[in-house]
Amino acid sequence: MLRPCCINRSVLKHPEGSALIVLGDTQVICTASVEERVPAFLRGSGRGWVTAEYGMLPRATAERQPRPGNAGRPSGRIYEIQRLIGRSLRAVVDRDRLGERTLWIDCDVLQADGGTRTAAVSAACVALAEALARLRSEGRIEQWPLRDLVAAVSAGVVNGQLLLDLAYLEDAGAAVDLNVVMTGGGRLVEIQGTGEAGPFEFGQLHELIALVRAGISGLLARQREALAGIPGLEAWLRGGG
Repeated sequence: MLRPCCINRSVLKHPEGSALIVLGDTQVICTASVEERVPAFLRGSGRGWVTAEYGMLPRATAERQPRPGNAGRPSGRIYEIQRLIGRSLRAVVDRDRLGERTLWIDCDVLQADGGTRTAAVSAACVALAEALARLRSEGRIEQWPLRDLVAAVSAGVVNGQLLLDLAYLEDAGAAVDLNVVMTGGGRLVEIQGTGEAGPFEFGQLHELIALVRAGISGLLARQREALAGIPGLEAWLRGGG
């Protein structure tokens, strides 16, 4: 089952959208910022862009880690996670409806105890939705661009047991490690899976996916709770978004 989870939005004053997720002992804060321009490859296309950055506070973990900017280039792991978050959000956004503007999603891990990348995806979606609602209320976009919600969670095989939403010690000892991103409509966006202790069976994969679907259903419920009360968004949420 999922660790205790809550998602709160509007946790910061300045960004167009913000959300804090607490998932067990993992805490991630995400902000959504609107920039009225797009990368060079999209100029003149009429389409928008959604991209993400990810980082961890120095004491998000048991031992202090240098800030990425002070240690040279960000690690390959950070680039991988940033791309995962960006792809996950773009999968549910109609960028033709954004116009030529960029939404920057910044995800910062306050405290890490496993599942930081998946928690970031789930909180980032709430921050993004809040920012889009603000753009709509200000008349800067005419049509609602978010086609669905998107959430993510981990699962794995630990000591022969199938577990959902792995904490750090469970993840470190997992024979199979899986991260899954899924839309509110139940469609898969991404599966990242590894047999840490060796190859694993298709049957285990199917069982893990079923476990993940149940977990993501819970995360989607937390997202809808966080987004409730935003003017103009209630009907969309009731429609299954």
